[in-house]
Amino acid sequence: MNERLRTAMLRHGVALEDLAETCGVEPKTVERWINTGRVPHRRHRWAAAKLLTADETYLWPDVLESSQARRGGANRSELVEVFPDRASVPREVWLRLLSDVQQKVDVLVFSGTFFAQTQPKIARLLAETAARGVAIRLCFGDPNAQSVETRDREEGLGGTLAAKIRSSLTYYRSLPELDGCEMRLHSTTLYASLFRYDDDLLVNPHAYGEPASANPTFHFRRLDGGTMAEHYLSSFERVWAGAVPWSGAEI
Repeated sequence: MNERLRTAMLRHGVALEDLAETCGVEPKTVERWINTGRVPHRRHRWAAAKLLTADETYLWPDVLESSQARRGGANRSELVEVFPDRASVPREVWLRLLSDVQQKVDVLVFSGTFFAQTQPKIARLLAETAARGVAIRLCFGDPNAQSVETRDREEGLGGTLAAKIRSSLTYYRSLPELDGCEMRLHSTTLYASLFRYDDDLLVNPHAYGEPASANPTFHFRRLDGGTMAEHYLSSFERVWAGAVPWSGAEI
């Protein structure tokens, strides 16, 4: 017996016929919900929960368990592949993702030197992508930021990271002038480099004292009901919101 449902109905003075009418079902159906513990269809649960001013997962705890199971399955399905380090991501993957993208390209890095090295004529490729109507957002580290100096020291780069960023930016000087292309410089502590192509996302997390290239890279594909890809996409949005627009001028 579903004691929670029965008690909620009693406390609110809701009869079988009242709940049945609200949910658009027969009173016999409501009896089965109470006496056998049967879980109603989602739209019926929502209608009943609204009438009884209760959460559906309180009235039907099994819903929460099944929801968590579905979410867990979706999260596992979002993970397409794991690469032991960023260098193991085939060049063909980078090129395919860029050539197949239809709506959005988002990149979040400190210097992203390899991004141009694995994709010769990257500026032209991105310009052609933008010309197809794809929105492009590139977010690099501000070479003058304290966070860049800190990362340089942690990775033992000998003061070269700021110079690498400046060098990398030279590839993209012409892009801010194009419609659909935006570039910004961030000063955040970067915990993961992100490369988003529509619903595909490559995440390169950073381990303390290790260069980004030596850290694993995870390929996610966003799915309905999944949360892992969206977790990192939201992170990009937060960094982007606090970053400063870059016009392509020298820095």
